[in-house]
Amino acid sequence: MAEADRTERNEEQVVDDALVAEASDLLERRETAELKMLVADLHEADVADLLARLGPDERVELVRQLGEDFDFTALTELDESTRVQILSALDPKSVAEGIAEIDTDDAVYILEDLDDTESEAILAELPFAMRHRLKRSLDFPEESAGRRMQSDFVAMPPFWTVGQVIDTLREEEDLPDDFTEIFVVDAAFRLLGTVALDRLLRARRPVKITDIMDEEPRTVRADEDQEEAARIFRRYNLLSAAVLDDSDRLVGVLTIDDIVDVIEEEAEEDIRALAGAGDADLSDTPLYVARTRIPWLMSNMVTAFLASLVIALFDGTISEMVALAILMPVVTAIGGNAGIQAMTVTVRALSQKLITKHNMMKIIGREVLVAVMNGTAVAIAVGFVAFFWFTNVDLGVVIACAIVFNVTCAGLFGALLPMVINKLGADPAVASSVFLTTLTDVFGFFAFLGLAGWWFGLG
Repeated sequence: MAEADRTERNEEQVVDDALVAEASDLLERRETAELKMLVADLHEADVADLLARLGPDERVELVRQLGEDFDFTALTELDESTRVQILSALDPKSVAEGIAEIDTDDAVYILEDLDDTESEAILAELPFAMRHRLKRSLDFPEESAGRRMQSDFVAMPPFWTVGQVIDTLREEEDLPDDFTEIFVVDAAFRLLGTVALDRLLRARRPVKITDIMDEEPRTVRADEDQEEAARIFRRYNLLSAAVLDDSDRLVGVLTIDDIVDVIEEEAEEDIRALAGAGDADLSDTPLYVARTRIPWLMSNMVTAFLASLVIALFDGTISEMVALAILMPVVTAIGGNAGIQAMTVTVRALSQKLITKHNMMKIIGREVLVAVMNGTAVAIAVGFVAFFWFTNVDLGVVIACAIVFNVTCAGLFGALLPMVINKLGADPAVASSVFLTTLTDVFGFFAFLGLAGWWFGLG
């Protein structure tokens, strides 16, 4: 490839088919120098994209051939199964050398998916200080702020002046690559306040940092759920926040880039849960994907039989008017979609802590009112279609009334069910859909077939 073409591609940082093919060819021919030139200017996210598109053996070979030039931060951009496959194929010493060069929060993210034996082998190869910091983070619960925090931060004593702090920042080499504030701590490492860098640079050198620090900064507990930490960042527009342990000692810092990842993960988790798609990644085997999805399908099987039992109660009514069997799916489908709309909005509001006991009834009332309006509009349209299709005015009226009733119930249950399930301590994103599907089907069949039987004197 011409040097100009390669430079242009690297500036764009696009991993296309041609780049993947060239990387694969260089790996096969073990042209290490050319390979390093090919990926030298790629961002770690683009390196991760390249790894994901290579074969399993090629991924490991790429990491090995790049050696010290491989940035292990790229592994944090991969899905879990691909990341674990690469790490398991590398020797612990090589992995330890790689993660020793990256931020501690990224190192924890890489290690936490490995089994205990593999992670312990890697930790054993690290220097004592870093091993201690990583073990402390790994001891915190999964999906907690302690797992997401960066253990490297800038802390200063309260008796220093602005000039002393600035001189230390200029001379000290062992500092985080990026930070936006300085933490003021006492001898026991308890947080006294924070000083933003812009405020520090505007102050005169003789001023004590305690005179310019924020004495009531926003903090996050190390054992606090990462989703709650993300809510705090969003609510108060934070760039970073101190992480404290049970003794109020400063143990780390959360930064906005960590929180963006948390928000993306939580949103994806909610979407997967609502759809019953499990936690499988695109690179997982079909067998594993099937295992993660089968519980949802089995639950839906139970709800489907409940709906079938309702239909069986009206078998005589259906046998006398075949049009009812043709139109039944319309009633339940519209009700189900209306319920999902209300449920999705409610689950999202619950995840953001926007629903309280003061606005709960208002939110439920709003969803019911929306369901009534939408149900009425759709019912009129469906009623006319049924009338022209079967030339039966009464049938159009019956299905219209059934749709209004079912959509209204769907709006009520779609808003109410997630709140009740959340109150009981379960995950509303996982449990709501199963119950909602059952209720909309059962109520829809009862409303349509029951009203038709009464209206036409059938069954």
